[in-house]
Amino acid sequence: IATVSLSGGLQEKLEAIAAAGFKGVEIFENDLVSFHGTPEDVRKMVADLGLEIVTFQPFRDFEGMPPEKRDRTFARAERKFELMAELGADLLLVCSNVAPDCLGGIDRAAADLRELGDRAARRGIRIGFEALAWGRQINDYRDAWEAVRRADHSHVGLVLDTWHTLARGTDLKMISSIPRDRIFLVQVADA
Repeated sequence: IATVSLSGGLQEKLEAIAAAGFKGVEIFENDLVSFHGTPEDVRKMVADLGLEIVTFQPFRDFEGMPPEKRDRTFARAERKFELMAELGADLLLVCSNVAPDCLGGIDRAAADLRELGDRAARRGIRIGFEALAWGRQINDYRDAWEAVRRADHSHVGLVLDTWHTLARGTDLKMISSIPRDRIFLVQVADA
C-alpha cells in the first residue's frame, strides 16, 4: 500500500499499514518530506514494523525534457538515488512528464529511460515507468510500455496503475502481451 493512500503523519501511517497486515509499502515523497527524522529513521521504523519498502515515488517531470534542462533532471535523479540508498529502497517510480515544455517522441523517452537505467544500475536501483492519465506526451500504458521496451534495459520496467489506466478507458488487451518480468509494479487503486 502507498503511504499517500492514508491520512496522518508518516509514523502513524506506517503503524496502521503494519497493523492492517500489509508487508510492503510505497513511500510517497511528501510523507518523507514532512517527517521529522532522517531517511535512516524511516528505514529502521519500516524494518521494526516488519515492512519492506516496495518503491519510492514519485519522480516527476523526467522524460523528454528539453536539452537545456536535461542535465538538471538527471542531477535530480542522482539525488533521489542517494535518498533511496538511505531508505533502503531499490525501485524508483518515475511517472510520465506533465511539464509544459516536455518534448514528445517515444524514442526520446526511451533514450532518457535507458540513460536513467544505466545510472540506476550502478547503484543497484530499478526504474519503474508509469503513464499518468494526464501525462503531457505519454498518458497511456501502451506508450509507456513502448518507451520501456525501446529503452531495452534490465533496470527499467513498467508500472501499471489501475487508476490511470481505467480513468482513460484504455483497452486492457495488450497487457497480456507484456512480458511479466518487464512489469516491475502493479498498483491497484479505486478508479
